[in-house]
Amino acid sequence: MAYDESMDDEFEKGKGPKKFQYKELSAITNVFAENKKLGEGGFGSVYRGILAEGVDVAIKRVSKGSKQGKKEYISEVKIISRLRHRNLVQLIGWCHDNGELLLVYELMHNGSLDTHLYHNERVMAWPVRHKIALGLGSALLYLHEGCEQCVVHRDIKPSNIMLDSFFNAKLGDFGLARLIDHEAGAQATFPAGTTGYIAPESVITGIASAMSDVYSFGIVLLEIVCGRRPVMIREDENKVILVKWVWDLYGNNSILDVIDSRLNDEFEAQEAERLLVVGLWCAHPDCSLRPSIRQAMSVLQFESPLPALASKMPELMYENSTHHCSFYSASTGATSGAAFSTINHANCSSNTSAIEASSSSDSSWLLK
Repeated sequence: MAYDESMDDEFEKGKGPKKFQYKELSAITNVFAENKKLGEGGFGSVYRGILAEGVDVAIKRVSKGSKQGKKEYISEVKIISRLRHRNLVQLIGWCHDNGELLLVYELMHNGSLDTHLYHNERVMAWPVRHKIALGLGSALLYLHEGCEQCVVHRDIKPSNIMLDSFFNAKLGDFGLARLIDHEAGAQATFPAGTTGYIAPESVITGIASAMSDVYSFGIVLLEIVCGRRPVMIREDENKVILVKWVWDLYGNNSILDVIDSRLNDEFEAQEAERLLVVGLWCAHPDCSLRPSIRQAMSVLQFESPLPALASKMPELMYENSTHHCSFYSASTGATSGAAFSTINHANCSSNTSAIEASSSSDSSWLLK
């Protein structure tokens, strides 16, 4: 991988993360030995190390064969270097010597959310789930409204939600993130993320916005409460798509029936109801009817009442020729729409394999 001195100038403009020497990172990982590996994904591998000052770190080593590797490396360093929040994984430093691209993070001792949510033997208790949901929401509120530019993450999912020693949620992996001016609202790009978490308008048009992040947040909220993945292929017809299944039971006034049965009724009903209803609200197919992350958090924190949603999940209809999305509500018979005529249709795709190819894949990159 070609070394680019201009990257040094770009990265060193910021404060916080520092440049490491390759020999230092190579030494603390025993030259990236197999017994130091924490995990791997489409980006490459992650290794554990201990800095000279005694700090445990996770070192993300970008694969030399990754087509998007350099682009995502630059994006991650430039964006996360300017961010400081208790619910974001802290970037400690970076290195691009010896043809390597390396990112040094604080080590998350409890790994990623998905490893606990879907553990076959240990069940994640309700208070921990609720805390993680609020922590993730707090991180998004900061990214969307607390920074000079809106930071759109574009790959919010349980494997990118890391847990520290006290099970505090910390959002990580900013390789697909984009900066958008608050006034701009949205940005034409390519479809990116992970199937099941990508907002419908992003699949169709390639649009990245705060609302597409809110959609992913909604899916994760449902996942946390239900203990089920967004798409369950080996399920009966009514339960394949998580958001559709939950919405159906919401319409039947039976929404609490979707709560993870492994909890054995050990949960706080009002908290669970808020997570579920807000999850549906955020995952509304019509982006214009989703809440901002601030509105969603206000409801989750019992500062605002629950929203009243349609009893049936609206269906998305897409008109190729005009780049127009229409949403039909079976309960009201009403149709609403949003035009995306400024998007280059050639860059739009609903093909899930293309989306997965542009995804950052599994990001269990700070495992215990």
